[in-house]
Amino acid sequence: MAHRDARLVALIEEARTRRYSRRQIIRRGLALGLSMPAIGWILAACGGGEAAPTSAPGGGAAPGGTTAASPGAGSPAAGGPAIKVGVVTSLSGDDVFGGNLTRRGYDFWAETVNAQGGVEIGGQRYPVQMFYADDQSQPATGADGAERLITQDQVDVIFGPYTSGVTLAVAPICDKYKVPMIAGSAESPNVWKAQPQYTFGIIPSVDLTAGKALQVILDQADPKPTSAAILGADEPFSKEAAEGFLAGAREAGLTITREEFFPPNADLTPLVSGVAATDPDIVAVGGHEEILINFVRAAKSLNFTPRAIIMHYGVTVPDFAANLGEDAEGVFGLVVWTPDVSYEDEVFGTAEEYFQAAQERWGTAPDYTEAACSASGLVLADALARLGTPPPYSEEDRVRLRDLLEETDITTFYGPIRFETEGDHFHDNTAPTPVLVQIQDGAVVAVGPSDAATAEMIYPLPAWNER
Repeated sequence: MAHRDARLVALIEEARTRRYSRRQIIRRGLALGLSMPAIGWILAACGGGEAAPTSAPGGGAAPGGTTAASPGAGSPAAGGPAIKVGVVTSLSGDDVFGGNLTRRGYDFWAETVNAQGGVEIGGQRYPVQMFYADDQSQPATGADGAERLITQDQVDVIFGPYTSGVTLAVAPICDKYKVPMIAGSAESPNVWKAQPQYTFGIIPSVDLTAGKALQVILDQADPKPTSAAILGADEPFSKEAAEGFLAGAREAGLTITREEFFPPNADLTPLVSGVAATDPDIVAVGGHEEILINFVRAAKSLNFTPRAIIMHYGVTVPDFAANLGEDAEGVFGLVVWTPDVSYEDEVFGTAEEYFQAAQERWGTAPDYTEAACSASGLVLADALARLGTPPPYSEEDRVRLRDLLEETDITTFYGPIRFETEGDHFHDNTAPTPVLVQIQDGAVVAVGPSDAATAEMIYPLPAWNER
C-alpha cells in the first residue's frame, strides 16, 4: 500500500511539474501499474476530471472457452450500467501467441477509455466491461464460446478472434443473435466473401494488401522490374497472400515466370531451383514464418539472388531475422500500420504515442494486429456515440448499431477506417494503404510509400556473399 501511495504522489508531482495532459497522465498511470480508480483520483487531483470506474475482480478466460471479466479492463462502478464487450480469441492452443496480441490490443483500449471515465454517449460516460472466451485455437470452440458470451453473459458486441478460421465460425453466431462483431485481426478474404451481416474487419484482407505492397516496389525500384515468380503454400492465408501477389503482378503488367502452390511441408530446394531457372526480377512468397525462412535458406544454398524477395507479415516476426541473420537482409514484407504513419485520434494521440504507451503497458512493442484490435474499440465507441442510447442494449439497438458501424468513416491512430458495403470485401476496411517494410541491419524498417518511409529501399538485392 505504501509503495502504491508513493507512486500516486510521484505521478501527481510529475504531472503538475511537466504539465501533463489528461492522456499523458492516463498513459503514465497504466505504465506504472496503477488501478483505474487510482488514475481517476490523480486526474481529479490535477484538475483532470472524474474518477475512473473500478476494475473488474479476478478473471481471464478459463479453459474450455468459459468466460470471466477481464482484469484491469474495467467494470461498472457501484453496479451502474456498462457496455459489455465479449472477446473470442486464442488464449490456448497453437495460436496462443497471436491470441495474446489481440487480447492486449482489446484490453488496452478498454483500460484507456475506462481511465477516461468510459465511452461518452449523449453527454454521459459509461464504462466498458470485458468478457473473454478461449477458442483454444479451434473454430468450433470459438463458435461455442461466442454463443455463451451472447446468451449467458449477455454481451452487447463481440471483438473478434485472432485467426480467420475462427472468425468464419463465429460470424454466423453473431448473425443468428444480431450481435455486431468487430474483428481486429482476420485477414482472409474468405471472411468477407461470405457476406457476414454483423461482422466488420479492421485489417484489409491479404489479397488487397499483398498486391498493393508489390506495387510500392514497382513505383520505387530502379531499374524497374519486369518479371515475377509467385509461390505460395497451399493452405489458408498463405495461398491467399500469394494470390494477392499474383493479382498485383498481373495488374502491373509483370511477366509471370512461375506460378506454383506447394504443400506446407514440401522440400523447397527443387522448387526454388525451378524458379531460379526462369530468372525473375521479383520472387513473391506466401507462407508463414517457417516456410519463409526455408525459402531464403534454399535460395542461398542454390546461390539464387533475385532483385527482390517479398513476403508478408512473417518477416516482421523477430524469429525471422533471428534465424536467418545476415541472410534476412533486404527481404521485403508488408504491414498495414507502423508507429511512423501520420495518423492520430483523441483517445490514443498519434501512432507513435500509441506505440510508446502500449509498449510501456505490456513491455513489448505492439505490432499491427495489436494496434488494429485497439482501433476496434475506437470504431465501437464512435458508433455508440452516434447511436446515442446508453446501455443495456436491446436487439433493436444492436440492429441499429450494426447499421451505424456500416456507415463508419473515421481516422484513428491506426489510419482511416471505412467499411465496404458490397462486393467481395463486404464489411472489410479497405481504406489503409499497406506499408512496405524491409529487413535492414537486422531491423524491420519502413521503405514505402514515401510518406511512411523511414529508410531508403535496398534494390536490387546484393549477392549472398556480399552481405
